[in-house]
Amino acid sequence: MIGLYLKSLHIALLASVGALATAFVAQFGFGLHPCVLCLYQRWPYAAVIVVSGAGLMLSRKFGFRAVFDGLAALGFFATSAIGAFHVGVEQGWWEGFDGCAADTSVTSSMAELRAQIMSAPVVKCDEIAWELFGVSMAGYNALFAALLMIFMIKALFNNRA
Repeated sequence: MIGLYLKSLHIALLASVGALATAFVAQFGFGLHPCVLCLYQRWPYAAVIVVSGAGLMLSRKFGFRAVFDGLAALGFFATSAIGAFHVGVEQGWWEGFDGCAADTSVTSSMAELRAQIMSAPVVKCDEIAWELFGVSMAGYNALFAALLMIFMIKALFNNRA
C-alpha cells in the first residue's frame, strides 16, 4: 500500500484528467450541457492537473512532495464541496447562486426582455441532467473527489519522510 502512496501524484493527475475527460464526453458526446455549478466543479480538477504535473517534475529534484500532495488534496476537497453543494441545489435543500437560474425580474421594454433572455443560463442548476441509481453526476463527483482527497491526505502523511 505504501508503494501506492508513492504514486499519489500520478494517481491525482490521471484521476483529474479522467474526471475532466468524462465531463467533456458527457457534454460534447452526449449533449449533457453543464450548468454554472458543473463548470465550477471542473476548475479544481484543472488545478490538480497543474499541481500534480508540477509536483512530478519538481519533487524529485527539490523534494517537498508532501506539499504537492497537500495541494492536490485541497483541490479535490474544493471540487467535492462544490459537488456536494450542487447536490443540495438539485435536491432543493437550498438555493443556488444567481447564475444558476434564469432572471425572473419584470422588464419594461422588449430590449430589456431580449437582453434578459440572452443572458440567461442554458441549463439550470436544480435540474438533474443525468443520474444513475438515484445519484446525479454532481453526487458522483462529490463522492469521487472526497475519496481522492482522503487518499491524498494519507499520501501526504506517508510521503513526508
